[in-house]
Amino acid sequence: MICAKADLHIHTFLSPCGNIGMTPLNIVAQAKAKGLQLIAVTDHNSTLQGPVVRQVCEREGIAVIYGAEITTREEVHCLAYVGSEEQRVELQHYLEKHLPHVPNNPDIFGYQLWVDEHEQVLGEAPYLLISAIDQGIEQVAAFVHSIEGLFVPAHIERSRNSLLSQLGFVPPGLPADALELSRYTNPVDFCSKNATLKKYRIIQSSDAHFPGDIGTAATSFLMEKTGFAGLKTALTSTHE
Repeated sequence: MICAKADLHIHTFLSPCGNIGMTPLNIVAQAKAKGLQLIAVTDHNSTLQGPVVRQVCEREGIAVIYGAEITTREEVHCLAYVGSEEQRVELQHYLEKHLPHVPNNPDIFGYQLWVDEHEQVLGEAPYLLISAIDQGIEQVAAFVHSIEGLFVPAHIERSRNSLLSQLGFVPPGLPADALELSRYTNPVDFCSKNATLKKYRIIQSSDAHFPGDIGTAATSFLMEKTGFAGLKTALTSTHE
């Protein structure tokens, strides 16, 4: 078994709120410097930068998972993780289908570019990625699981764009594979004050928008092999 230190919530320059320094090479360099063995790329409502980050990670010996931070119709941020390129394409098509066609204004929100490892622009997302898609949280969870992905509500304790801020509670029966806390919360204190959530796995990640944020919060998982399959086993195995 491997004890893998993982940061599963990292934005790239593609996210309009992502710093210009969040390029594939910089992300991987910071991940190595922070001793991470596993990262996930989770741009807002897009997976398009994932393949290049994976290419760099494979060369540098760090495992990476494709993902996205999806904004549901309720304005709840949720993380979706998938393992293969085919699943990533399915997730990307779903997001493009359900994202409102609101043009991005770079002067207000920032550019939405994805780049190659040499920082040459490969494309620009035309529609505002931080918009809410037209799917509710239960629909998003159902779709992610239909493509054998993992569904994790993000930074659930935050004062905005979280389960607790938008809904006031975790819906009974919500098929979440884990719940994520932000890097600003002590997980032990949170769990002691929220005993009703003990049935869920609790993870913590950085939600990095700047290179220096990467690895400021992480979760360690016991895995037979570092990667999506190992993460899925760790999150979906029997939890008491």
